[in-house]
Amino acid sequence: MKITLDIPDDVIKIMNIPKDEISSELKIQMALYLYEKGKLSFGKARELSGLNKWEFIERLRKNQIPLKYDVEDFKEDLETMKEL
Repeated sequence: MKITLDIPDDVIKIMNIPKDEISSELKIQMALYLYEKGKLSFGKARELSGLNKWEFIERLRKNQIPLKYDVEDFKEDLETMKEL
């Protein structure tokens, strides 16, 4: 599924993110938020972010979001790896 967001130009300007990086940065921020709120597991949040495991962990650290990695996250990561 593809979702399109309309973001006003003045908001984009305030965000101070280069236009070619807006989409990827918003996906990362959404993944971080959903992970922090417990809506996505580590594996799914990382997948949404488009970052590798270590890059996502670094973004969690920079945003002071504690790593919550439990058995269910591990099982989900195993399933994701099997799909690859």
